[in-house]
Amino acid sequence: MKGQNTKRWTVRESIELYGLNRWGQPYYDIDSDGYLCVKPAGDERSVRVADVVEEAASKGLHAPIVIRFQDLLRQRVERLHTAFQRSISEEGYPGRYQGVFPIKVNQLREVIEEIQDAGKPFDYGLECGSKPELLIALAMQENSEALLICNGYKDAEYIRLALYGLKIGKKVVIVAEQLSELKSIIALSQELDVRPLIGFRAKLYARGEGKWALSSGDNAKFGLTTTEMIEGARMLEEAELVDSLTLLHFHIGSQVPNIITLKNAVIEAARFYCQLSKLGFPMGYIDVGGGLGIDYDGSRSNWESSTNYNLEEYARDVVFNIKQICESSDVPCPHIVSESGRAITAPHSILVTEVVDRIFKRDSALKVSKEDIKDSVVQDLYDMANGRVRYGRLEKFHDALQKKEEAYSLFNHGYLDLHGRAQAESLFWQICTKLEKSTQKGGYTPEELVELRQMLADQYICNFSVFQSLLDHWALDQLFPVAPLVRHKERPSVNAILVDITCDSDGKVSKFIDLEDEKEYLPLHPLKKNESYYIGFFLIGAYQDIMGDNHNLFGRVNEAHVFLEEDEEDGFYIEDTISGNRVKDVLESVQFKSEMLSRLMKKQVDRAIKQDRVKPRQGVRFTEMYEQSMQKKTYMDLSEDTKRKRKRRASK
Repeated sequence: MKGQNTKRWTVRESIELYGLNRWGQPYYDIDSDGYLCVKPAGDERSVRVADVVEEAASKGLHAPIVIRFQDLLRQRVERLHTAFQRSISEEGYPGRYQGVFPIKVNQLREVIEEIQDAGKPFDYGLECGSKPELLIALAMQENSEALLICNGYKDAEYIRLALYGLKIGKKVVIVAEQLSELKSIIALSQELDVRPLIGFRAKLYARGEGKWALSSGDNAKFGLTTTEMIEGARMLEEAELVDSLTLLHFHIGSQVPNIITLKNAVIEAARFYCQLSKLGFPMGYIDVGGGLGIDYDGSRSNWESSTNYNLEEYARDVVFNIKQICESSDVPCPHIVSESGRAITAPHSILVTEVVDRIFKRDSALKVSKEDIKDSVVQDLYDMANGRVRYGRLEKFHDALQKKEEAYSLFNHGYLDLHGRAQAESLFWQICTKLEKSTQKGGYTPEELVELRQMLADQYICNFSVFQSLLDHWALDQLFPVAPLVRHKERPSVNAILVDITCDSDGKVSKFIDLEDEKEYLPLHPLKKNESYYIGFFLIGAYQDIMGDNHNLFGRVNEAHVFLEEDEEDGFYIEDTISGNRVKDVLESVQFKSEMLSRLMKKQVDRAIKQDRVKPRQGVRFTEMYEQSMQKKTYMDLSEDTKRKRKRRASK
């Protein structure tokens, strides 16, 4: 065991430990110096994430910070279209692929702009699910050949906006989710004298898998049943709008882990499409919705945080199955639309946070001497800790647990003093530490002793909010890859869970990716006094930006948008930055005007000065500090600590 601990740790071992060779390919890697790197274009060009953090800090934007690699967004758009074009070519498919990006996945303007720019050669469009998103799409989408798909529940204003978009030359398709919507679409199109482009959303029998399985099936929130679809067809015939039905849409759910689920849904939807075509509707498009997943844990399985297929396999299966059904039904093959959002945006973003402190159970351990022991329960624990009791590891663990509980009970009933309780706790953790070390020697280890590593794990306190930046982890147990940015040539010898700075016990990350299942702790490096330690959360570019919650009034974090640049020494430049929320911003979001609060505070300070509680100069200083705090970021300001650390390093 001693030789194993002292054996030199390699970059290859870090890559394997943190899974970069699985979830990170081809975008994430570790270089020969132990720095975690991004390859935004999927080629040999590489950017050290730590270099981006340092440059952003020089611009006044400190962690926590979201780093967006815009070139990676472009690469994902191009890869999606290349995959479909290759499959269409290989299958001899007579239609084309024309995707749309669902705005709900990431509404940030810079993200949508980059995606649209990358999608120009492919007539890549937008999908919206609400009036605000429709307003974005109408203004941002200038390509008249690109589709604008309107999903979600729609009132009259939503439908009018969509119809006006069609009237000014945009290819707007309004998807009917309910028959009542179809009735409104027909009436309003007649009112505005415009022939609408209409889609029917099918409520498939095929069921999804994973966290969003209920997006389809009998109890799905959206879509027309078979009976409703027939009635909708009759309504269009009666309104002489047969040629308006142009698209069949379905959605099997987000992050579908199993390719079989997607295949079954595509087959069923293709049958709907063919039947509508045979009823005399011209159709033209089949929209396979979202569902294209991301392999968050790198296991390439049908586990909910993974996928047992890749992007290219997804495209092949969609093209092949639609062609097969249409040809067997003697119906012309439609153009294929998909609404892949997670697969486009998730890989491009990294959340970087700095570890500010740690909670370590063994830090508080007392050195207990036999002479100081006054209680028999403490004596029993002392004998166990010092090897004076000879029996098996599991029995020793059970006895130690029982003695600890006994000590707590004695304390609660007044028979054990504070010092005795501290001794009991200290000895218990000493016993657990020795037992945990013994499990590392190999051989069979009972499950309860394996869990000792979780019990003894340090808590690394990180300067961020799970509720703001990783809401899906808290709400849905979504796993995200996590890894330190540096020191990958050093053995990570500390098992840790990550806790945020909110006043909530749920504000933590205690589930981590593992090849076979999931881990309850993450191996990290010991903290160094004069050195910042940064941790990255990866693949967070889908949904996390907009769904964040201002728990404890921690607001949005800083952002840096990065582009590759070969002329720069470190291979990149920060093209744009977005400053995170100030205290003033989040206070005003809950109806507390900063001016009002400052006025109330000044009134109380003035009263304290009159009562001679503080001197006038102190009162003025406090008032100024209060007002200046309004302009600060909501997270911990560690810039002063960082400056001190740099000074210490420079003096050595």
